[in-house]
Amino acid sequence: MRYLTGYRVWLGLAIGAVLLFLVAPAVLSDFRLNLLGKYLCFAIIAVGIGLAWGRGGMLTLGQGVFFGLGGYVMAMHMKLDDAGPSGVPDFMRLYGSGTVPAWWEPFRSDIITLIGIVAIPGILALVLGLATFKRKVRGAYFAILSQALAAAFAILLIGNQATTGGTNGLNGFRSFFGFDLTDPANKRMVYFITAGVLLAMVLIVRQLYVSRYGELLVACRDSEERVRFLGYDPANVKTVAYVIAAVMAGIAGALFTVIVGIISPADVGIVPSISMLIGVAIGGRTTLLGPVLGTIAIAWMETSLSESFPSFWIYFQGAVFMLVVAFLPGGLASLGSVLGRLRRPSRPAGPPVDPAGADRPDMVKGSA
Repeated sequence: MRYLTGYRVWLGLAIGAVLLFLVAPAVLSDFRLNLLGKYLCFAIIAVGIGLAWGRGGMLTLGQGVFFGLGGYVMAMHMKLDDAGPSGVPDFMRLYGSGTVPAWWEPFRSDIITLIGIVAIPGILALVLGLATFKRKVRGAYFAILSQALAAAFAILLIGNQATTGGTNGLNGFRSFFGFDLTDPANKRMVYFITAGVLLAMVLIVRQLYVSRYGELLVACRDSEERVRFLGYDPANVKTVAYVIAAVMAGIAGALFTVIVGIISPADVGIVPSISMLIGVAIGGRTTLLGPVLGTIAIAWMETSLSESFPSFWIYFQGAVFMLVVAFLPGGLASLGSVLGRLRRPSRPAGPPVDPAGADRPDMVKGSA
């Protein structure tokens, strides 16, 4: 069974690679390909949520925080790069004192920016994970805490217009590590980078699933006390998954900023954080590829319906979510197994057999 599951995963990844790297660039326009790149960013977040929530049981309602941290770090670097050596970003001249804050300066460096995209969300998740899981905070309490963190982060960004752009966020980027973003060829390059990162993240999480750590994570989800009795600390196991999910969200945020061209508080608050979970739940949070496919499908549906029904698309999204939760708790990934059980013919019930008298000749004669 494990071999068959692994075969299906590799087949799915191969099909996904062909679709993302060959079919999509050939059939989609530059605008639609850019939209697909945006969807892939959300899928990267979904892979991490599937690890933390699907396997670890942590309902992470604050992934917008880590997504925003990665996005703002990338945006800060691009604004400084556009301003030139020792230059000041345009919005700081308009809203601020006309000088670059000291905590912005390190992000002029390409290397520090790349490290910050990974390290800042990871360190914050490590501190939060140890602080909450060591105190055995879990379930609804952890979900509410993470949601409150997303709300506080959005308020913090809005209240610091001179350094974060306020409600407008950071936008108007012209270059990406020296590449001109107005060139369609460079935009395609960013799309290919995003597709490659998504496949790499899926492979990493797949290895975690089949490793001993993956078994420990599932055990922590099902029974923390038994794991603690076996000599493991569930807080450490869950913190690792939480950090990995945060790092993936930070990377997705950085790529999202480059592809979309803006990062603002509207992308990191409570509503975006909840939206990040919807696709995971619809696709199947306990599976590997379910969160990816579900998130891409929901993002595509949001774009398509908002173009045709600007005022009603959110109701369609909510209806799909309720239907899946009500009739397919395992997500769309469980649809095949559900249909298989429905098609399987039920065995006719035979006559009851008395186990005490089945082997006694006198009972058989008497019954005759």
